Order: sequence, then structure tokens, then C-alpha cells
Amino acid sequence: MSLKVSDIGEKELVRYIIANSRSITPDDTAITAFNNTNLISTCDMLIQSRHFPENMSYYDMGFKAVTVNVSDLAAMGAEPLGFLLAIALPKDLDIDSFKEILEGVLKACDYYEIPLIGGDTNESSEIIITGTALGLTEKPIMKDTYQKGDLIAVTGDIGLAALGFELSDLDNIYSKHALKPKAKIKEGIILKDFATSATDITDGLASELYEIKKDNYGFMIYEEMLGISDEYKRLADNLNLDYLDLILHVGEDFELLFTISKDNIEKLPFDYKVIGEVTDSDVVELTLENGFVERIENRGYEHYVSE
Repeated sequence: MSLKVSDIGEKELVRYIIANSRSITPDDTAITAFNNTNLISTCDMLIQSRHFPENMSYYDMGFKAVTVNVSDLAAMGAEPLGFLLAIALPKDLDIDSFKEILEGVLKACDYYEIPLIGGDTNESSEIIITGTALGLTEKPIMKDTYQKGDLIAVTGDIGLAALGFELSDLDNIYSKHALKPKAKIKEGIILKDFATSATDITDGLASELYEIKKDNYGFMIYEEMLGISDEYKRLADNLNLDYLDLILHVGEDFELLFTISKDNIEKLPFDYKVIGEVTDSDVVELTLENGFVERIENRGYEHYVSE
């Protein structure tokens, strides 16, 4: 019996593509040498039934389509250059709804200072938005160029969106992170001069840690450094959810996860949160608040996997 794509999942499909194309750089984006610098390019496809919560506005759909792509530029430390929009729409979609999507796209382009330079349209049974973002940087931040002893940090709180997806009340910080995510492009540009590696958190902290892990290196994350509030724990408990599971395995934070030397961490001119350190343990671990250490499971959001 032949394997189906649902048997192996998105990440394994990507590994197969990379293994069969020598020109692909296995990082957050493509990197192409260009006029004494590097062209950074990335694309992401968002499908209404998979990527947009039911309570997300058309405007926020458009804004998010830009954010997910710009977030990849941020992870590479790239200056935004241009954005292309390909959008497929149901033929019975109201014109006003289409205009709201486009307004979200244009407002996001203004926010990230990245011009909309082209694209394509087509028909589909549901809304599908594919963005392509281009950027430039002389010094891309790679995923796996850290060393033992480097600190592990994030550009902001993580797990907020994960909780927000579960709340019916939209007037709170958690739902706003879920429905109106923002990419950390300015922080990424600064990090290219300080960080030893970086990626953005889209599929969950655990998944991203395993994505950047290289042989003979490990990561130790400390629960107390995650800064999980009592309110967060209470809301998760009220929903019968494990707060650590939300933080580690859901994603959609669009914060940057980066490593940096101890000498450089205090040089950063923006808020950050140190959450752990690079080790030589060859495993990904979490020190709980009670002092116990446990392995972090390698899982997070993944396309194609049967639900």
C-alpha cells in the first residue's frame, strides 16, 4: 500500500524537495547572491478553512497574509523590498469583502514599509491568499550557526495567540495576538548584527527548536524564564487546557526565536526575553518551576497530517 502525504506530513515533504534540489537553502527563506548583497525571498499560502479563524475579519486576513511572509524576512534580518499577492476567491464573494481583504494587505504593506508590486487572481471554492515577500541583506541570519553557551531568547511573549484561539471573548490581549499578529521586522534587522541564529515562531516553540537543532547540540528551556502569568494559567485551566502545551506546541506567535552570546545580549535596543541556553546535551529539555527536567516533545502545527 502506497504512502499518502498525510502519512509523512509537511516537514518531510519539504525535506524531500530540498534533497532533490541543490539550489535550495534549507532555512526560513531562499538566499540568492545579488549585486554584492543577498536577495531574500519567501512565499506562504493561507487557506481560509485552515489558517483563518472563523471570527477573523476579511481585513485581518489580508493583513496576516503579509505578516506571515514579512516574518520570514525578519528571521533572516532582511530589509523589505517588495510584496507580491496571489489571491483566489469564490465567485459569489461580496465585492465589499474583497475590498476589505485588499485594504488589509495594503495597510500591512504600509506598516512594514514593503510595497505591493504585483500578483495574480483566480477563482476557488474558498479564499486562498499566497504572498511572496522579497528583501535584501548582506548578512543573513541562519538557523543553526549558534554555539554552546549561547543564550536562547525571544522578542516577546509566546503562547498568547494559542490561548486567544480558544477564547470566545475577542476583547483581550490573547485574541488580539491570534487575530491581528505582527511580524518583528525591525527587531530582525537589528539582530543581524548581534544574533548567532534566528527563526520565527509559527508552528510552536518546540517545533522551531527541533527545526534549528543540529547534531551534538541541545537546548535547555526554563519554565520560570518564560514569564507565564497566573492569569494565563487560570484561563488555560478554565478551558481544560495544559498551559505548557499551548506555549510549546501551538504557535502563530510570529515572535523571533534567536540565539545570542552572553556578551551581546545587553546590547540589544529592544525588549526581549531570555528563555534558555544552548547546551551539548543533544536533546531539547525543559526545566520546570519545581526543578524537575523533562524532554520537550517534537510536535507542533503541521499541514497534511490527518486530524
